[in-house]
Amino acid sequence: MEDKTFTMLMKNLDKVTANPYEAVLVASRRARQLNTNRLAQMEMMTEDSEEAIDYRKVTTQAIEDMLKQKIRYHYKG
Repeated sequence: MEDKTFTMLMKNLDKVTANPYEAVLVASRRARQLNTNRLAQMEMMTEDSEEAIDYRKVTTQAIEDMLKQKIRYHYKG
């Protein structure tokens, strides 16, 4: 990803969450979830499997998911 694109992504996170620290927490949890799913998918694959795996960085995917509002989060309280 280009530096300009990443900078634009980071500036837009303020619109999605209350503060940057909250954005980091939500994105990191989503990235862990994506990574776990990817590893499980890879374990299920055989050598001749043609299943497509998204090899983008999980952190980038998580941030994009946040900006597209594909992630719902709440706090226990």
